[in-house]
Amino acid sequence: MKKRFTALLGFLLVLALFTQAAFPVLATETVEAYDVIELETTRSLFSLTEVRTVEVQADFGDNVDLSQLEFQYGGKSLSDWKKWTGGTNYNGDPFIKVIEEPHFVDGTTTIKATLEFGLLYNRDNLSNRTIRTQYQQFIGDYELALINPASQTKAAKTVKLNVYDQFHFYEELKPTIDQVFEEANAANDRYLEYQSLGKTVQGRDLHFVILARDQAAVDKYLNETLPTALENPDSLLEKLENGTMGDYQVPVWINNIHPDEVEGVDAQVELFKKFALEEEVTFNTVVDDLEQPVTLNVDEVLDDVIFLYMFTNNPDGRVLNTRANANGLDLNRDNHYQTQIETQEVTQEIAKWTPLSFLDMHGYVSGFLIEPTTPPHNPNFEYDLLYGNMIEQAHAMGKAGISNSAYNSYEIPALDYGDGWDDMTPAYTAMYAMLHGSLGHTIETPALSQNGYDAMYGTGLGATLYVTENKDELYKNQLEIFKRGVNGEDNRAVDEYFVNANGESIGRVRGDNVNFFPEYYVIPVDIAGQKNTLEATKMVEYLLRNGVKVEQTTTNTEVNGVTYPKGTFVVPMDQAKRGLANAMLYKGDDVSDWGAMYDPIVVNFPALRGFDINEVRVSNAFENKTTEVGNLTLPTGEVVGKTPKQVLSNTNNDTVKLINELLRDGKVVEKAMETKGKVNKGDYIVSTKDLAGYADYYYEASPVGTTQNVKTEKLTLSKVAVTGSSQLIFSLKELGFELVSQAEADVIVSDSGAFNANSLAGKAYVGMGINALNAVKNSGLLSGYEWDYTSAGHEGLLKAKVNDHLLTSGYQSDELLYTTNGAWITSVPKEAEVLATVSSSDDFYVAGWWPGHEEARGQTLAFTQNLEDTNITLFANDLAFRSHTQHSFRLLANSIFASVGSEVAKKGKGSVKDKVTKKNKQVEPSFFEKGRDRE
Repeated sequence: MKKRFTALLGFLLVLALFTQAAFPVLATETVEAYDVIELETTRSLFSLTEVRTVEVQADFGDNVDLSQLEFQYGGKSLSDWKKWTGGTNYNGDPFIKVIEEPHFVDGTTTIKATLEFGLLYNRDNLSNRTIRTQYQQFIGDYELALINPASQTKAAKTVKLNVYDQFHFYEELKPTIDQVFEEANAANDRYLEYQSLGKTVQGRDLHFVILARDQAAVDKYLNETLPTALENPDSLLEKLENGTMGDYQVPVWINNIHPDEVEGVDAQVELFKKFALEEEVTFNTVVDDLEQPVTLNVDEVLDDVIFLYMFTNNPDGRVLNTRANANGLDLNRDNHYQTQIETQEVTQEIAKWTPLSFLDMHGYVSGFLIEPTTPPHNPNFEYDLLYGNMIEQAHAMGKAGISNSAYNSYEIPALDYGDGWDDMTPAYTAMYAMLHGSLGHTIETPALSQNGYDAMYGTGLGATLYVTENKDELYKNQLEIFKRGVNGEDNRAVDEYFVNANGESIGRVRGDNVNFFPEYYVIPVDIAGQKNTLEATKMVEYLLRNGVKVEQTTTNTEVNGVTYPKGTFVVPMDQAKRGLANAMLYKGDDVSDWGAMYDPIVVNFPALRGFDINEVRVSNAFENKTTEVGNLTLPTGEVVGKTPKQVLSNTNNDTVKLINELLRDGKVVEKAMETKGKVNKGDYIVSTKDLAGYADYYYEASPVGTTQNVKTEKLTLSKVAVTGSSQLIFSLKELGFELVSQAEADVIVSDSGAFNANSLAGKAYVGMGINALNAVKNSGLLSGYEWDYTSAGHEGLLKAKVNDHLLTSGYQSDELLYTTNGAWITSVPKEAEVLATVSSSDDFYVAGWWPGHEEARGQTLAFTQNLEDTNITLFANDLAFRSHTQHSFRLLANSIFASVGSEVAKKGKGSVKDKVTKKNKQVEPSFFEKGRDRE
């Protein structure tokens, strides 16, 4: 183990980063050399979350003055180790104290004493978010010493302080895994396999371990059982019914995605050790209302299951002690969007294994919580085949959790809550796994402590016991899920689980259709039939990565009067993973009748990523006219003709990224300011010769000899400052923009309340979302501008009318735009130009959770105004939400590019200097910000 803080200097240097009043910096003094003897202790491991005492003894020989003896810890007097008092202050009473003074034992020269290591933070639960950022600095090895100044002798021993006994830093995980492999190889013939699923943003390995009875069990499952289950589930169901299934194993996946919720990592390590090394594992649980021990024979367990340990999806977060990854995005809100490399790698592996049981280990909420959830439920789950078993498994985990910890109760949201802890979104890892037919459970321990760790460890044992006792029944239900998909069956047994806010069954919302699921989704990729060929192809790549079968037409095919050319992608919905495909492709549901929702629910890749897709409800429409897609290559751009210049259509984000790279490389790029001939407003014009070196980008080019008759503007490299969220920073980087400080910037882009009108002279401002709307309003800068909202966090996919403007170039007049702000603009300045409005149609609201959304009908979504020395562009909707709203990214890019050119210099009425401060309008926090942020 790496030694930490064993010297006073090293400790103070690190601690100084966190606190000014933690421990007094001692005056520099000469370090005296001591003769060192052994200090005997009754324990050498101490905890930040448990009070522990230790007896120590040493023999200094004769003539010892007990009153002169002094204890030190980490080179400091015990009195200098003071308790936390709040913030970053450590100036309370000492947390280590002598409770039995040094004394001689039975007339000998042996000296004994007793110390108490108390609670540094005055609590045994360190889940407080302030404490969670600080406590890890204290974990490590220290020298505990009893010093006799008279003889210059020190009795010393190295001891460890941990948050709980089993905590591991990230860098300790792989050596621990390796040690278990080594011990297992010597002790038994169980199959262990380590994989790195890939690298994180900062280049760390995603550690993944397979534990099975033998390699044959793994090979059989992956190469025989699972393929048959997905293609011909009836055959396995028949074998289970008639008792001819024989020997088979099912995967149990154990997961952590928020690494600052630390028990989820360490409980997995302990479970891995037990099942890899032990012959038997004994634990307590509740049987027939009595707590009693249960013993698992590990070899028998491995006859039933294959364990998959995903110790943490977020190694960078484990190192940085953060919930988010190194890009600042919460991976437990990205399992469906998959904008981050970590979620792409892990979800691909989940799809590969299709686990039967999936445990996602989290913390910290007020109770010991184990899902399943409250309604509303995502209609793409086969809930009748999941719910009952999930309830039973939750009880099995809860009983084991409380029996192996000091907790005396657990709660299951489906039984104990009314709403507010739903699984409508597949954002969470466990909910994503449910789309693969898994029993997906998010588990929340209420405390960061030894007790919390013990409970989490117990849940893993309880889940294992449940799966081994009920394997056949559980697997039958998973196979039934696959069977419904393969047969295209929309079974009405699910309908009772899909209810409205009054608890009334509404079933799947089928409209005029008999089947909730279409027969096919068709994804055109020809330019004539597809507004964004790149995003359409990326969707196919996504589906394949997530285990969904995709086909491609081998001939021109007419369906419902539409001719789809050869090469069109087709997603047949008669397949086992049809629920996952539909969850990502269907329009979504309106659940605005509910009083509370946990998180935004709209996924709708076609709308939010901006590509065309068609539903086909004609049976066998593509029969014998397609071939299955295997490997897929994303398209790249091609220069057309031999003309001096090329016009690049403003149709996709890759083109924006290309333009930024061309500008960074000093190439000339013009932007069309009007539509004329082959050139559309907002298109980019570049040299044909310059394009030759940029083969990795996708662009749609057309040849042009000259642009002398087209009004153009030469672009310069934009210097962009961001005030606001990590998701906005990440999205702008994805578009290739150069991010700089506000002082250096040409454009300030913000989704926050940071707005300083006095600093805008010569710069442009692009604001989006409720906080930016409010900040600009409160500045008084724009006369005649007003806005309103229902509640921050209200979400909706809206039909919108988009006006013809340079800032909206590349968009159609009718678009679907997304918001999770619950806001709109009620009045714009006289000189402003409106960019987009919410449709006035009765069906303007498509999907989401937005009580009171009717107020937004027909209201303004975005406008821009030139002032004398600045330009202000405001969007009521958010353009970069979790980097999934990629269809809106070009609104950002257009606003930035236009702001840097001559548009900023246009003379408008009024200037920054004319601003008048108005009475501030306060924004109420959203439901999601009020403390029920799902851990």
